[in-house]
Amino acid sequence: MASGQPSIPTHMKAQLLEAYNTPYALKEIPVPALTSPNDLLIRLDAAGYCHTDAVIAEGEWANVPRQFPHISGHEIAGTIVRKASPSSTAADELPIGTRVASPGRGYNPCGECFECRDPGNDYEGYSFFCPRSVSNGSSKHGGFAEYVVVDARQVVPLPDGLSAVDAAPLMCAGVTIYSALKRCNLSPGQRVGIIGCGGGLGHLGLQFAEAMGLRVTGVDAAPGALELAKSLGTKAHIVDARATPAEDLVRHIGKEDGKTDRADFGLDAVLILPDTQKSFDYGTTLLRNHGLCIVVSFLERGFQVSASDLVFRDLTIRGTMLGTHETLHETVEFAAKHNIKSVKQTFALNKLGDLVDRYRAGGGGKLVLDMSL
Repeated sequence: MASGQPSIPTHMKAQLLEAYNTPYALKEIPVPALTSPNDLLIRLDAAGYCHTDAVIAEGEWANVPRQFPHISGHEIAGTIVRKASPSSTAADELPIGTRVASPGRGYNPCGECFECRDPGNDYEGYSFFCPRSVSNGSSKHGGFAEYVVVDARQVVPLPDGLSAVDAAPLMCAGVTIYSALKRCNLSPGQRVGIIGCGGGLGHLGLQFAEAMGLRVTGVDAAPGALELAKSLGTKAHIVDARATPAEDLVRHIGKEDGKTDRADFGLDAVLILPDTQKSFDYGTTLLRNHGLCIVVSFLERGFQVSASDLVFRDLTIRGTMLGTHETLHETVEFAAKHNIKSVKQTFALNKLGDLVDRYRAGGGGKLVLDMSL
């Protein structure tokens, strides 16, 4: 591992979003400065492309980004090349040359709000969920560039054997689906469903859930996504929602479990990943009485929920977003231990436009910028 501060250029290449609904523009701009004791300058090795990046580029989030030009990208993996001077304790614990990964949320939190004062946080005065903090790739510049500044308290060192290209998708897709599964609070042998199982989050979820010892039902409706989900080689039951009505599937599950009461048929929990009402309805139909529905998607108009499901079936509906910094560490360690990796296509930084075209074409899995290309 290198010692001291390595030589760093004054300028870098970056893919800039200069207006909504316009192609990214590859330009040369100054390398960002370090302004806080917690700041780390990361030389990018890989950056994942997320649905949120598409949402930002299309202007679907009000006031995000805060100004143009903007550098998106919040699934970040790279190498520490510079620290602030003076540096914080958290930064001092990470030597120059350390390979790290970082999610979007948690840059420069206020240290004073109710979230930051929560004694369960990883660092005193720090919260992954501080409403006054900013986020890599949305409210501040992110990882579609050669260098990015991150908060030392929001990074996780990468274990040996986990490449940057494999780590980057864990920083949003991975930690989000891992956290959602943890929130189900299921024991090995219980049943979970993943609606949207062939997408970026879903296909990681199939692997995480199986490694947790859960009995998994995966549902999708896109041919490419279904093919990808089946190709993983998990024991999950993969279902084409176009060919199998939810009511037929839940009865099949009930009979497979040897149950005779319809109220007891079905899954213990289900994760809703697509942002469509059809997906939500399909998923909740699969739940047994007292089942749990975890909503991961963020449909702007919201979902219509059946009052009968809440009252007569006692379903619980919860949302989830990313996870704590502790959960981020768990995600990386769990993925490394169980060899959980995304199915991905890689692109060079100057081919971000091709990556976006591929994203729009669909097909499942993850798309990643690989800075070595």
